[in-house]
Amino acid sequence: MRRLSFIAAIWCVAAGAVAATPAGDASATTEAARDAIAAAEQLRSAMGMLDQALTADDQVVALTQMIRAYETGLGALRDGLRRAGVREQEIRQSYELHRDRLSRTLGAMTVMERSPETLLLLHPDGPEATARAGMIMAAVTPTLRAEADRLRASLEEIAVIRSLEQASAQTLSEGLIQVQEARRLLASAVTDRSSLPVRFLEDPKEVQQLLSSADTLDAFATGLASLENDVGAPTGDFVSAKGALSMPVTGTVLRKYREPDAAGVRRPGLVIATQPRALVTTPWPATIRYRGPLLDYGNVMIIEPAKGYLLIFAGMAQVFGATGDVLAAGEPLGLMGGTEGKAEEFGSRFVADAAAGGAAGQSETLYVELRRDKETLDPSEWFTQAPTPVATKQN
Repeated sequence: MRRLSFIAAIWCVAAGAVAATPAGDASATTEAARDAIAAAEQLRSAMGMLDQALTADDQVVALTQMIRAYETGLGALRDGLRRAGVREQEIRQSYELHRDRLSRTLGAMTVMERSPETLLLLHPDGPEATARAGMIMAAVTPTLRAEADRLRASLEEIAVIRSLEQASAQTLSEGLIQVQEARRLLASAVTDRSSLPVRFLEDPKEVQQLLSSADTLDAFATGLASLENDVGAPTGDFVSAKGALSMPVTGTVLRKYREPDAAGVRRPGLVIATQPRALVTTPWPATIRYRGPLLDYGNVMIIEPAKGYLLIFAGMAQVFGATGDVLAAGEPLGLMGGTEGKAEEFGSRFVADAAAGGAAGQSETLYVELRRDKETLDPSEWFTQAPTPVATKQN
């Protein structure tokens, strides 16, 4: 009876463990790992573009492309690591929730591994009891094996995730050095470039007078829109682009149009969280109407994509170009502030934060406002989440 009771106990433990343990979704881990690996390859490819940028005819275009490719890959990698981290948490929570059942299952499996089935099938009560034991064993063995396969697959998932995270940290550390150099070169290349068409002189007197008298961003933008000393915005059907404009920066929307912040303030624009030193680009061909510090907004860039429309970007640490420059879509407007970790620290910190589902270092915020004449519009109705197009060379 002891053998029969033991086998029955095994059956109860195994059946309970299988019923209590959720089926592993290895496909979720596989998909997240595949996406993260593809993103890491995208990062490596972007890193390899730096040498090409140094020999390009238009270094501004080439360096912008390299930095944007790096940031796009960084965002994709963050998403892949986040999903992989979520899956790992699910596995660990399942272990914690059913630890006792799983331990008894593993114990039963160990006993069976050490005891030949022929001995387990022998019963002191004779052939009839042995037959009953055999029937129970026939049902128990596949169940235990299925549970073993399930546990092994879950452990393999965690191993894949850990391996992926280690490789990603190394790639990020290597890429940070190159993208920092690309940003430095971009700032220099924008300053040196003199081929952009200009629509009016930099900082006309009217703008300076308006700057000294305006006490709000709204007042400044309204006054700026009323100035008529230029020859008009770039041609193009800006209105038809509604819903198709690329986001000006890689990041996460923290607050939507007129959504209240912690203090209850409702701003008529988007607040986007970005990585330190993220690149900001223009989503549409536009004329720079103003660049520089404004009130308490830090550096502000105001561009005119079409007559009567203004796009306002506030919060950058560094702005490029000059008032009156006409930019192509995807041209650099400036860089966000903040400080990235050292190369040897950035990778591991980013990976840990992303895997935990955090913002992965998105410590900077860009404010984006869209205006038509004297009214503000919801920018989210104009932007898509598609990657920002790379700048095309001016003719």
